[in-house]
Amino acid sequence: MTAPVRLGVLGCADIARRRMLPAAVRSPDVEVVAVAGRDPARADETARAHGCRAYHGYPELLADPDVEAVYVPLPAALHERWNEAALAAGKHVLAEKPVTTAPERTAALYALARRRRLVLWENVMFVHHPQHEAVRALVRDGAIGDLRSLRAEFTVPRRPAGDIRLRPDLGGGCLWDTGVYPVRAALHFLGPHLEVVGAWLSRGPGDAVDTGGAALLRDAGGRTAQLAFGLDHGYRSVYELCGSRGRVVLDHAFTPPADHRPVVRLETPDGRREITLDAHDQVEATLAAFAQGVRHGHADPGPVVRQAELLHEVNTRARRGA
Repeated sequence: MTAPVRLGVLGCADIARRRMLPAAVRSPDVEVVAVAGRDPARADETARAHGCRAYHGYPELLADPDVEAVYVPLPAALHERWNEAALAAGKHVLAEKPVTTAPERTAALYALARRRRLVLWENVMFVHHPQHEAVRALVRDGAIGDLRSLRAEFTVPRRPAGDIRLRPDLGGGCLWDTGVYPVRAALHFLGPHLEVVGAWLSRGPGDAVDTGGAALLRDAGGRTAQLAFGLDHGYRSVYELCGSRGRVVLDHAFTPPADHRPVVRLETPDGRREITLDAHDQVEATLAAFAQGVRHGHADPGPVVRQAELLHEVNTRARRGA
């Protein structure tokens, strides 16, 4: 049996405490050995709850020779600095999305990981849920005819004042938080040869960051992706693939609970059919995929660099009012 990857966690963010650490403790593929935090009390509390040791600073954890990989759930503005520091310290990295907020820096970090024979893995978890492969199989088998377009939406309710998602100094805003998901869905189903046709970002009265956005993408074959995302909305997590003779719809597409049984809805001229799938924990699946990458030396960034380029294009287009 392969030994679990010895994992350290840089930061005590909500996603780490609520989702990643509990899943990591359950997982046979990783072993949580340390947690680091700027707040000593919070670091100690988090470490005790998950049976590992605490560090009261990120450099101290990176210097621990027993830590072979780190998970970085820090605010987006800090991702580049600490992802790079972890790679420089010889650690594999499971990075919260986005890896950085600039495509050239994302590409540079992947180049650094390759040079150091390390794995840099962006934590976009939904792609590891088998519900998306079930949708892909329907499209591949011609269930909706020729694929024409994708519509994807991921929006969440407003967080309390002071939340990192609402702070510009920490890289807040809907593009980096919820916008990643529909952009990645477009890449997942339509491939890398997409371009941004138009984009829009907005913020409400008193907001310091963008809280709503939309984008239109297309490829050379005329297929389109209509994307929407936001931080001040009712919860929506859905995509729809439309073809020449029907469509397939998936709700709870991006952040399904571990016990959720997905329902894929297929609509064609022959009628409507619902396909119920088994529940699956995409957090544990992500950890397993990361551990396999570490053990087998798989460091291919896949669509992450192209995703970073598209996010940059969306941001640029929106700022120009296009």
